[in-house]
Amino acid sequence: MSLIKDTEEYLLNVVKELGYDIEKVELVPSSRKEFGDFQINSAFSIAKIYHENPKSVSEKIVAKLDNRFINVNIQGAGFINLSFNDDIIKDYFNRAIDHFDILYDKLDKKKIIVDYGGANAAKSLHVGHMRSANIGEAVKRLLKLLGMEVIGDVHLGDFGRQAGMLISEYKRMEPDSVFFDPNYQGEYPKIKLTDKDLGIMYPKASIAANEDEDRMNEVRELTLKIEKGDKGLLNLWNQMVEISSKSIKKVYEKLNCHFELWEGEMDSFKYIPEVLEIMKPYLYESEGALVCDVEKETDNKPMPPLMVVKKDGSSIYGTRDLGTILGRIKRFNPDEIWYFTDERQSLYFEQVIRASYKTGLVNDNVKLKHFGFGTINGTDGKPFKTRDGKVMDLASLISLIKEEIEKNIKEEITGSEREEIADILSIATLKYADMLPFRKTDYIFNPKEFASLNGKTGPYVLYSLVRIKSLLNKSDIDNYQIIDLSNKEVLDVLIKILEISKILERSYLDATLNYIEEFIYDVLSLYNKFYNNNNILKEEDLNKKKTYLALSKLVYQIIHELLKVLAIDEVEKM
Repeated sequence: MSLIKDTEEYLLNVVKELGYDIEKVELVPSSRKEFGDFQINSAFSIAKIYHENPKSVSEKIVAKLDNRFINVNIQGAGFINLSFNDDIIKDYFNRAIDHFDILYDKLDKKKIIVDYGGANAAKSLHVGHMRSANIGEAVKRLLKLLGMEVIGDVHLGDFGRQAGMLISEYKRMEPDSVFFDPNYQGEYPKIKLTDKDLGIMYPKASIAANEDEDRMNEVRELTLKIEKGDKGLLNLWNQMVEISSKSIKKVYEKLNCHFELWEGEMDSFKYIPEVLEIMKPYLYESEGALVCDVEKETDNKPMPPLMVVKKDGSSIYGTRDLGTILGRIKRFNPDEIWYFTDERQSLYFEQVIRASYKTGLVNDNVKLKHFGFGTINGTDGKPFKTRDGKVMDLASLISLIKEEIEKNIKEEITGSEREEIADILSIATLKYADMLPFRKTDYIFNPKEFASLNGKTGPYVLYSLVRIKSLLNKSDIDNYQIIDLSNKEVLDVLIKILEISKILERSYLDATLNYIEEFIYDVLSLYNKFYNNNNILKEEDLNKKKTYLALSKLVYQIIHELLKVLAIDEVEKM
């Protein structure tokens, strides 16, 4: 248990012994450090409930506090300020040096499926996929850290119009192929296509279909045949998905994203008949399609119905997402399912979630949550694109960052080592920049700013760790121990670290990583100030030297663990 939570439980008991029945007491960082490191503001809520004077309540609380606190005082109308005594601080952090887990608190265990990634088969990953991957992977790791059982699913977009498009194009390339022979009974051959081939075929087919209604009808027909289980077309499309998936996996691995499930929309097909049976009483015909009303009386703006079956009898995204939900519940029995997609899909997910509950597909005890994220924008404030106006693919984005990163690597680092460091730093730079804004916030992509060694950037964080590791490697002391707290800069770092458990819980509640990244920056800024003002290795006072090195080891361990949550690798030098 963290020191803060343990103290809050102690304070709650103190308050209850005084006859005040409240749910919790919060210990928060003080806004006026001259009065103390922490503050208790509970007197105001207690006074309101029990019709007492806040200052009188505060005086009663202070009178019952034990000697774990120093500098206890009451300011204003009843703000209690205090600090921990040195022995409490030293004991706690000396245990924490090699036991990161005592710095934060586990939460009630749940089984959560995290749906993120969302790459489309046979298409290149673009900047939007990076946000989904980065945020989803880090949230998944955070949930695991906090004690959850978590299953991450890439949920590939492995079905839809692109399937019909690509097969339509392949038909023109290989019109006599056995894939198009409904009477063929043999083993289907392996197709000789690469991921690059698919990348050329799709836009070619898309342009042709958009210009020719007959071609578009063919695309629709082929798509429906695949869904209905046409053996040849299904085999052909599965091979295309497999080719594409290998390339997609490499990019996700580069981003340090590792999914427990590599499933997609087609995995929902076997559950769709049951979905339609469950939803049957709630479906009605609209313009030839089957839809489900999801509007509520409390809505203050129109909520369109969810389309479930298209007029040609084929499924749509919503049908397949509902099938996926049913499959996940049957196979994994999760407590919650979390979705991470572009915020612009929030209306759609609201429709799917409402339809799930309304029709009884999902019981109320299973929580479905959609967490939208903002877009990566160019300097014009619009979604980031290439110079010719196309959506920026992820590989190009990484290259842009790598050009800037190269400028910050020392010239004496050469060859394969330089290449490896540049790759790690490029991904770290992208990921840190991507998760620094609040999840829903759009941000402007600025390679030069993101690659800087100063400020809230990946390179700043990794360079700080390189410097700490170098310091510890040069040390002649193995027994790290915090003994002397006379240096205020040391205490400032330690008091900041005490916030970590609240930071992690807040990140969990809001499903965003910016609190963690801000915390990392704040801790390192305070540590680097201390580092620059003290000659640690040449410190003559042995107790101070041990303390300084212990603080350095502690800071390294904490940032190291938090970078693992963010799925950011470290470098040994740069």
